[in-house]
Amino acid sequence: MQYDVIVIGSGPGGYVAAIRCAQLGLKTACIEKYSTFGGTCLNVGCIPSKALLDSSEHYFNAAHTFKTHGINLDNLSIDFSQMINRKNEVVAQTTGGISFLFKKNKITSYQGMGSFKDKNTIVIKKEDGTEETITGKNVIIATGSKPSSLPFLPVDKKRIITSTEALKLPEVPKHLVLIGGGVIGLELGSVYARLGAKVSVIEFMDSIIPTMDKSLGKELQKVLQKQGMEFYLGHKVTGATVAGEEVTVTFDTPKGEKKELKGDYCLVAVGRVAYTEALGLENIGITVEERGRKITVDEHLETSVKGVYAIGDVIRGAMLAHKAEDEGTFVAELIAGQKPHINYNLIPGVVYTWPEVASVGQTEEQLKEKGVKYKSGSFPFKASGRARASMDIDGFVKVLADATTDEILGMHMIGPRAADMIAEGVVAMEFRASAEDVTRMSHAHPTYTEAIREACLAATENRAIHI
Repeated sequence: MQYDVIVIGSGPGGYVAAIRCAQLGLKTACIEKYSTFGGTCLNVGCIPSKALLDSSEHYFNAAHTFKTHGINLDNLSIDFSQMINRKNEVVAQTTGGISFLFKKNKITSYQGMGSFKDKNTIVIKKEDGTEETITGKNVIIATGSKPSSLPFLPVDKKRIITSTEALKLPEVPKHLVLIGGGVIGLELGSVYARLGAKVSVIEFMDSIIPTMDKSLGKELQKVLQKQGMEFYLGHKVTGATVAGEEVTVTFDTPKGEKKELKGDYCLVAVGRVAYTEALGLENIGITVEERGRKITVDEHLETSVKGVYAIGDVIRGAMLAHKAEDEGTFVAELIAGQKPHINYNLIPGVVYTWPEVASVGQTEEQLKEKGVKYKSGSFPFKASGRARASMDIDGFVKVLADATTDEILGMHMIGPRAADMIAEGVVAMEFRASAEDVTRMSHAHPTYTEAIREACLAATENRAIHI
């Protein structure tokens, strides 16, 4: 079979690229090595984790806040197997939706491992051992990533686990030892903390979510500690051993002292690494970067081999589903002869704890490092009428604007529905709005987004109304 475009991988980058190619009239094929479409995000990442986060949040509220709302419950309990079943149903519905979209857009799908024979020829190795060969004028590599591990800490997938196993545990842990204070670990850690587990976080850096604005990490740590999580920051894990149903994790303190924690599960969440194995890249002269195994691309996301592109987690930049989606659309439109656009500075980052954390643009630390003169305005949710009504008063919105032009350079928030609200910051910054521009926009009352307007007012000559 001959195609205009062959996409290897059906995660958020791959399936979006395939659909956009088909929309643009290109004969398109997509190869997926697993039995379901959607990649890590839909199967063992974004979607199932959000399903469990939502379920655990309902339970937490029922146990801790319903009484204040005048709702009394007796004999509250967790049916954890049903919680996992609901998560599985959400995953099945979502991945099934990709199958529908492929059929709707007349995309040919293949199941198996795709690898390069040459730059236009892909060999598909199927589960039954048979092979099929297809050719394409263009190939898009969208094979995503997998959890990283520590070389001195073997993952047995039973007691020492990754995020994949954490989504299908047979029980709520009694004590979950979490290695890594980044997005993935904190989201899954908060799921089990809400369900009653003791959660201990060991992080090598001196703050959690270290890639985001420092103020967000400080506030999130404070909130999660109130929810019962404990933190060991600036600590270096040195090993872990399993004895029966107990895991012992050893680590060094910032002063070099030896310590250990014992739990029934240890979740290793130290990032992700690009999945570029078995692609046959060596057959077409593509080499990967030693660290992270990422593929080098140019500004058009084209590799060193003409007609072969790479997107998503296998290339530079943040490992985010929506970044991969944007890149999938970008490459499809480029192949079709259009002139697409991506502003990497304005791809938001989100942590789906509760309260949620979201950020776009430059952090305060980055602006200081670059010597950019800026002004800052913030507004706490405890001063928001909508937040008080819903009992979601933790957190704040912070806006950073250019000291001279007032253009918004960064927006950072931790609070209720921050994951949705950050879109206002993205829109404003895409159109190079000033903080003053946002203050002139009407925001419905009472809403959480009023906090964005108030933060912009605070950044504009300290004009916030409600603090």
